[in-house]
Amino acid sequence: MSLTHLKDALHNMSIQAQAIDKRRGESLKPLFDDRLFSCLSRFLCPCIQEAKNLIEQFEKEQKSGRLSSIRASHLCEKLLNQVSALQREMATLSIREKEKRFSFKQTPPLYLLYQDLTQHQNWERRLEEKVRQIEAIFPYQTTQKNQIEIQKHLIVTKERLSRCRKAKQKIESNIAFIQKKKSR
Repeated sequence: MSLTHLKDALHNMSIQAQAIDKRRGESLKPLFDDRLFSCLSRFLCPCIQEAKNLIEQFEKEQKSGRLSSIRASHLCEKLLNQVSALQREMATLSIREKEKRFSFKQTPPLYLLYQDLTQHQNWERRLEEKVRQIEAIFPYQTTQKNQIEIQKHLIVTKERLSRCRKAKQKIESNIAFIQKKKSR
C-alpha cells in the first residue's frame, strides 16, 4: 500500500470518524493502547490525526534524507498497525452498539452516584488527614523499629488513599457520562 493510498484511506476514515464521534461521544476509556496511539484519545478523530502526522513525519524525513531503512520500516509498520486498528474499530462499531443494547449492566441512578461521590470525598479527606498525622509523628520516633512500623502504616494509608481517589475519579467520569448522555 502506498502513502497516497494510506492518505486517501485516512481522509475517508476521518469523515466517517467525525460522524461516529459526534454520535457516540467520548468513550469511558482510551480507544487504543498507548503503544499504538500516544494521544490516548477517547475519540477516533485525534487517533486518525496522529496517523496523518506519522505520514507527514515519514515524508519529511524521506525528503531531508534522514530516513534510514530501519526507521522507515518501523514507521511503516506502526502506520499500518494504526490504520488497521482504526479500520477494525470502525468496522466493529455496530456490533458493540448492539452489545450495549443487550447488556444487562444497569447504570445506577444519578442520585446514587452523587451519594457515592460524597462518601468517597469524605473518605479521601479522612485518609489525607491520617497521612498528615502519620507524617507528623514520624520524625519523633526514636527507635528504628517504631520508624519502620510507622513507615509501613504510612505506605498502607497512602495506598488506600490512592485507591479511594481512583474510585472517586471513576464515579466522577460516570456522572459526567450520564449527564452528557441526558443532554443529547
